[in-house]
Amino acid sequence: MEPLEGIAEADAHLGRPVPLPRVPLPLTRWVDVVAVGPHAVEVSWNLDDTRADQPGRVALYAGDDPPPERTLDGATAAEAVAEGVVHREAPLGDAQPSLRPVHELRWQLDGLHLRLTAQGPWTVAALVDIARSVS
Repeated sequence: MEPLEGIAEADAHLGRPVPLPRVPLPLTRWVDVVAVGPHAVEVSWNLDDTRADQPGRVALYAGDDPPPERTLDGATAAEAVAEGVVHREAPLGDAQPSLRPVHELRWQLDGLHLRLTAQGPWTVAALVDIARSVS
């Protein structure tokens, strides 16, 4: 992974505007933007998890190719949760509470492969709303 200066540099690396969520996310402490391969980027919002029961992180991968597979111990089988969107989750028992469980949603949009990774006490419905807002 190669750090990028921001969304404009990510746009240039991807070769088109990076699709982003259009719904409000929880309070963000900082954002990381990285290149994860040729014509592939990931934007990670590290959230303010200082209050109880708040999620710690959400990340969006966008690339010409599918994102690299991740081994998630104890992960559920991927299942459709919305048209074209599949979801799986894993407990991450050793992680701090704001980072467990981990959810992964995958779908395609306008020729791009997308993966939303969310850590913490998210509902699947909230994650589908975020995924559906990406444009």
